[in-house]
Amino acid sequence: MNESLAREEICRVGQSLFARGYVHGTAGNISMRLDDGGLLITPTDACLGWLDPAQLARLDADGRQTGGLPASKTAALHTRIHRAAGGFDPGTRCVIHTHSTHCVALSLRAAGEELLPALTPYFVMKVGRVPVIPYHRPGAPEAAEAVARAIERYGRAGRPLRAVMLARLGPNVWQASPAAAMAVLEELEETARLALLAPGTVPLDEPQIEELRQRFGARW
Repeated sequence: MNESLAREEICRVGQSLFARGYVHGTAGNISMRLDDGGLLITPTDACLGWLDPAQLARLDADGRQTGGLPASKTAALHTRIHRAAGGFDPGTRCVIHTHSTHCVALSLRAAGEELLPALTPYFVMKVGRVPVIPYHRPGAPEAAEAVARAIERYGRAGRPLRAVMLARLGPNVWQASPAAAMAVLEELEETARLALLAPGTVPLDEPQIEELRQRFGARW
């Protein structure tokens, strides 16, 4: 995807997420890795529903801003995700962060290491495991380090991640394009909503999950 098309696609996906309530106000951000190793990322305090392609922040391969409005305060986190996730899945190009209501609501409860069990086959296939990262303030470098460590730990175990959950803030998801990353986010938020609507649901068992691995390449 060339840079001009990437700018348009970031704005299209941002507008869709905003219109459907996955983000609100100036919450959330989107980044896209470019062919030259640089990064496009939404500006700080920007509303994803009203993005201007020409104003997206552009960072070079070393994380220095070279154009656009000031980058999101989470630019360092996005950069770490692109580098860490790309080591296990070179097709990783887009990261989306939202404050999606049901995911955040689950993280406000006492939680384990992961946000959700294997509740549905599509959650297992399209999202996979979602480790919970303990709370840090928005933009904290400690959060970026913790996310990178989780990506590396799961990747080395043969379970490459597509998402992490920042406690009290929201999910970060990644995929090959803005549209593909949005689909991961949608499935994650829908599963979180189901978990709140049907507490105590029995997860899929190991034979059922293994079938999804064998038939569909699930990363569980």
